[in-house]
Amino acid sequence: MRLTTKGRFAVTAMVDLALHSDGAPVTLAGVSERQLISLSYLEQLFGRLRRHGLVESVRGPGGGYCIARALDKISVAQIILAVDEPLDATKCAGKANCKGNNPCLTHNLWTDLTDKIYSYLEAITLDQLIYGQEKSSEQYARIMFAPA
Repeated sequence: MRLTTKGRFAVTAMVDLALHSDGAPVTLAGVSERQLISLSYLEQLFGRLRRHGLVESVRGPGGGYCIARALDKISVAQIILAVDEPLDATKCAGKANCKGNNPCLTHNLWTDLTDKIYSYLEAITLDQLIYGQEKSSEQYARIMFAPA
């Protein structure tokens, strides 16, 4: 599994949007300036985020984007998956055909790692990124170190 710029920028932009909305739409130009992310790249990402129901667009003067759900209902995993970023540490994309038509010797290791990563990112919500994760640090430890 590799987290590319697409996934990182999508999460960063969503946090910026949540921090700067104050009940009004936020322009992508503003996000671009604050986070030093290309405006055209943000437009692509926000098109995908909108199609997945994570943001809403507002047209016209004073338009921009708003978060479409409560912050505690949007996980980091949802954001990453919305921009087509796979959460998969296996070589075979989870198909268990790593070595011909058979799983490789370490297939289960990478599958378990994928599950842990997904569980961790699914447990982190936008509100936790914004308001702090201290209240949930024990929960993350349980998820990361729980038996598969």
